[in-house]
Amino acid sequence: MLLPRVRSAARRLGRDLPLACRGCSRHAGAKGLVLGIYSSEKDGGAAQLTSAGDAFDRLVSGRLRELVSICGPPLKKGKTRIFHGLHQDFPSVAVVGLGKKNAGINDQENWNEGKENIRAAVAAGCRQMQDLEIPCVEVDPCGDAQAAAEGAVLGLHEYNELKQKKKPVVTPQLHGRAYARGARVLLASEQTSLLSESRNAESEAWQKGVLYAEGQNLAQYLMEAPANYITPIKFAEHIEQKLRSFGNVKVHIRPESWIVTQQMGAFLSVAKGSAEPPIFLEIHYSGGANASDHPLVFVGKGVTFDSGGISLKPSSGMDAMRADMGGAATVCSAIVTAAALNLPLNIIGLAPLCENMPSGKANKPGDVVRAKNGKTIQVDNTDAEGRLLLADALCYAHSFNARAIVNAATLTGAMDVALGSAATGVFTNSSWLWNHLYEASVVTGDRVWRMPLFQHYTKQVTDSPLADLSNIGKYSRAGGACTAAAFLKEFVTASHWAHLDIAGVMSNKDEVPYLRKGMAGRPTRTLVEFAARLSQDSHNTT
Repeated sequence: MLLPRVRSAARRLGRDLPLACRGCSRHAGAKGLVLGIYSSEKDGGAAQLTSAGDAFDRLVSGRLRELVSICGPPLKKGKTRIFHGLHQDFPSVAVVGLGKKNAGINDQENWNEGKENIRAAVAAGCRQMQDLEIPCVEVDPCGDAQAAAEGAVLGLHEYNELKQKKKPVVTPQLHGRAYARGARVLLASEQTSLLSESRNAESEAWQKGVLYAEGQNLAQYLMEAPANYITPIKFAEHIEQKLRSFGNVKVHIRPESWIVTQQMGAFLSVAKGSAEPPIFLEIHYSGGANASDHPLVFVGKGVTFDSGGISLKPSSGMDAMRADMGGAATVCSAIVTAAALNLPLNIIGLAPLCENMPSGKANKPGDVVRAKNGKTIQVDNTDAEGRLLLADALCYAHSFNARAIVNAATLTGAMDVALGSAATGVFTNSSWLWNHLYEASVVTGDRVWRMPLFQHYTKQVTDSPLADLSNIGKYSRAGGACTAAAFLKEFVTASHWAHLDIAGVMSNKDEVPYLRKGMAGRPTRTLVEFAARLSQDSHNTT
């Protein structure tokens, strides 16, 4: 079971735990309260408060329900309404719309609609409290404490490290402890025991949600930070610092000399254009029962700034290429979260880190480089550099006798064209692996969509006039995400491998309501949920 592990992980993390999972007792000021309300099942019918909402309504002698009914039309999902002065402990109460009560898995949308509704509603309520400068907010679990915690912590996150004027810090906390204690006085001992067990499970689910959300927030932080603040070495040191408190994690920050000895010529060819030296970050998390258990290997593209090299990108929007290390950010953040959750499996994380810059030493279009496995690559476009890093990293990944290899990369603009920000594109040679990724994404709401790995695309990258492979398809932009995946497949012999092209989900405008505008940190929670499910699956076959 994961929940007891979450509790022990929280104790071990101590003062390094995020604000969201500490109590509000240190705040002497007012508290806010976020409560959920369901839409009526019938048109014109009365809306239904959650269990916590009902308890609070009884506490204030029915005034909450009365105010909700007379203060405008029924609340739609994701919308909020603020009430003041209902209770001395909570001067401000936000009621948030959860949509239909029995919303579950939506087969058309490929996610759990109920969980998504909770995340969006709680995020909206917490932001309202932040606008009111209320420092501490208690949050209704809304029937799913993990989803509520994710909505609260993700919804409040914003990168403001470099601004003098910052938004007020808000600490969300699970609501209901005090009312549960009061209820015990009125219940028989057997009922009291059941209530206690329910509250413990709810608290642990909340804490799990906090850890999932903080993992994604870490990825957002790394992706949003300017490229002069997150260089290859600073990225590696930041991750090392996050993992320092865990006794079952080893972090190796491999310098350029090590990369040379590994004969990673493709990776080095990209790095040589920059004054920033490359780093190969290697993380070993030993959570399995045996050190010899086959590990899950995560590989993440870590281009901390991508100018395009000699094939220079347009200046408009180039600043966003500080997030071209999103693959490394998400897989490393997923491992940090797995360690905090104490997941019972072994994970290895690999992140080739460098910049892609134009200079007299940079790759030139038409150059031929040699990858770790001996294959030669004609570099027809220096802006298709991520696949060169991944080629060498994937070769190295095979040295660990992996249970599965999963790589993530902001690899192609073509992926954004194909799917936009709706889902991560997944290319895989394993239906077993795809099923785990898909099922994880339904739970997290951070969706995946399977893409083709046809030989049709392989022929387009293996038909090169000068080398074994070309780093772009011979028909240029046609099927660009697919030809990039076909290129990577040339460096994979493992029977369970998946390539996640996360270019389309790199940033958020307003598509995901519980994320602010900016870099999204997706699909970190899906990777964590995938690892959690894999840790419970003793089989490794389709």
